[in-house]
Amino acid sequence: MRGRLLLAALPLVAAGCGGNQNVLHGESHQERSIDTLWWVMFGVACAGFTLIAFLLLLGWWRRNGRELPGGGDERVATGLVVGLGIVTPIVLLTALFVWSDLFVMRSTAAPASGSTSMTIDVIGHDWWWEARYAGTPVVTANEIHIPTHTRIQIVGTTADVIHSFWVPELARKIDLIPGRENRLLLEADVPGRYRGQCSEFCGLQHAHMAVAVVAQPPAAFRRWLANQKEPAAGTNATFMKASCGSCHTIRGTPARGKVGPDLTHLASRQTIAALELPNTRAFLRAWIRDPGRFKPGTRMPKLPLTNGEVGRLVDYLVRLR
Repeated sequence: MRGRLLLAALPLVAAGCGGNQNVLHGESHQERSIDTLWWVMFGVACAGFTLIAFLLLLGWWRRNGRELPGGGDERVATGLVVGLGIVTPIVLLTALFVWSDLFVMRSTAAPASGSTSMTIDVIGHDWWWEARYAGTPVVTANEIHIPTHTRIQIVGTTADVIHSFWVPELARKIDLIPGRENRLLLEADVPGRYRGQCSEFCGLQHAHMAVAVVAQPPAAFRRWLANQKEPAAGTNATFMKASCGSCHTIRGTPARGKVGPDLTHLASRQTIAALELPNTRAFLRAWIRDPGRFKPGTRMPKLPLTNGEVGRLVDYLVRLR
């Protein structure tokens, strides 16, 4: 019996292993309106369920009665059926539909042209996220920085299969479809680090295709953006000899690859491998040694490098701030 209880509890325990993605704790105007709608619908559903359960219990209690409710008056019984079974659901569902359509959906709709302060192009890849800041040379991966209290337009597409961009505490989700662009309003009221996820099954590493949105005070964001605009200082012979530049870009160097993430300011990120690993010297070394150990199916190959070459690569990458 104990084993069955543990087995039944396993999905609940595992459901919390993906990090903080609280869909009912919005930190933006649009997400809070979605939260409110959900709680109202949940409350109405609970009230309806309670009423139906009460009527079923009442019917069971009076199962041997010979009279209809209301002293046997058929009009009273008919009124109860029509009022509770037809009129009430129609009124409640209509009210919820009007509220969700006129207020909630419009507040979360794609932003109108010219109504946002910044545009970030987000491209989904198997299995990582690319973010390009329109009008600047800044390209980052898996960690998207935004200023607080600022309306940001996200323009999403994909480089391969269908993905879905979703940061539950900040905004609704949008599908990223090959050859098309979908738009999303992203805005954070409170500084913080908000975890997102690809919510459309996209292959072997779908569960490990995470993204972090880092909301910063405007002054801190401007400093971050100014630093990201700068090219990398110097190149590395081992990096080019190992053909890393054929897959990765490092601005200011001959590396111009487009297959993997832009590494120009890799050391400024907190994680690698789409939030799968902390961005430390030890994990960088382990990732370069055998990427498939951490993300089976990843397109990054296991390179035949010596310990010395791996060490020189790591020394170079940790300087890319």
